[in-house]
Amino acid sequence: MLTKSSTELVRQQNSALVLSALRRRGALAHTEIAEQTGLASATVSAITAELERIGAIAKSEHHVQGGRGRPRVLFAPKRDCGYVIVVRISSDLVQYSLADYGGVLLDRFDEARGEDHAGAAAFGRRFAAALERLLARSGIAKAQVLAVSISSKGLVAADGARLIWSPVFGNEELDFADLLGDGWRGRIMLSNETLLVAQALAVQAENKGGAPRALAAISLGHSIGLGLARRSRSGEFDVSAPNFGHMLHAATAGLCRCGAHGCIEAAAGFYGILRTAFEVPSDTIPAKFVPLVEMDKIAAGARQGQRMAGYAFRQAGLALGIGISRLISLYEPMPIFVTGPGLRYFDLLQKGVEEGLQQSLQVRLQGMPEIAVATDEQQLAFDGHLNRALTAVDGDIAAAGQQAA
Repeated sequence: MLTKSSTELVRQQNSALVLSALRRRGALAHTEIAEQTGLASATVSAITAELERIGAIAKSEHHVQGGRGRPRVLFAPKRDCGYVIVVRISSDLVQYSLADYGGVLLDRFDEARGEDHAGAAAFGRRFAAALERLLARSGIAKAQVLAVSISSKGLVAADGARLIWSPVFGNEELDFADLLGDGWRGRIMLSNETLLVAQALAVQAENKGGAPRALAAISLGHSIGLGLARRSRSGEFDVSAPNFGHMLHAATAGLCRCGAHGCIEAAAGFYGILRTAFEVPSDTIPAKFVPLVEMDKIAAGARQGQRMAGYAFRQAGLALGIGISRLISLYEPMPIFVTGPGLRYFDLLQKGVEEGLQQSLQVRLQGMPEIAVATDEQQLAFDGHLNRALTAVDGDIAAAGQQAA
């Protein structure tokens, strides 16, 4: 019995390897799949036959240019095998996207958060209705959805799709599996958004053949998020989202949206910059959302030499730099990618960031970490969603194929 179970597990893992190779490299021939996965030719033949039988992959023939010789047979994920819903929750809106099993975006719409600022219950009703509307627009049934992948800034439970704390809902916990109920057979997944950005950046670097041992993504905006991707002993990237924005910076940074005093976000988030620029008392309850137009006005003042506006950005950069210095002291030097809506003010933050980094002995001895900008946070988050969700779905399909065999 043990031998049989072990054999089934190996077959399942090999099937997932084939699906992963097709997803990363696109349509591949039999020999190319073997090269990408390291599997024997006979094993690839058996796996592709089974995956084709259950409708996970499709086979197509491509004739050699000039019309001579046998047509080239290619395998690729079968796009209508199922669908993935991606939901991004931010301070001002919620974005709903629908993609097929091939990772192709089919539909997308945004909803302003509006009245659901009143709490999680109101949001939950609108959330469930929006998913129904997304499917209705494309004529897709719930049973065809393989995964619902949701992201937010905040603390995500490790044991399920529960949002424990977020800048949007505060201490109101949301369990998305309970919220959607038993009508959804697909996976319900919840991730910290900046974790997804780090995952997408790691995959990009790996596809280019120059992936570092580790990298970090820091999102600047209403919230301050961190995603960390580190290569494990197996060679895969382990991705996490340490609670960077709510690490203690200095008590003088003021009241944070989490209820504590002195978090990095209390100095470097949009509400922290606004509070410093206008010399608002540090114990003032932070605004949940600061419009970009207001931030642009403060930034314009800083660039024109207004003392308090410039000081606010300098202090925000200092908090970020000290936080990053602690990060690399705990882990290792790594490239830092800066993203998010606050990237438009990075010229005002950069001097403070460098000053904060110089507080670290490691930085003084080994030099500044590489700091790069990642301009399209929204696309990176979406790519991270698809990568994470479809990888999980591949595993589910491989397991289902073994059970049906």
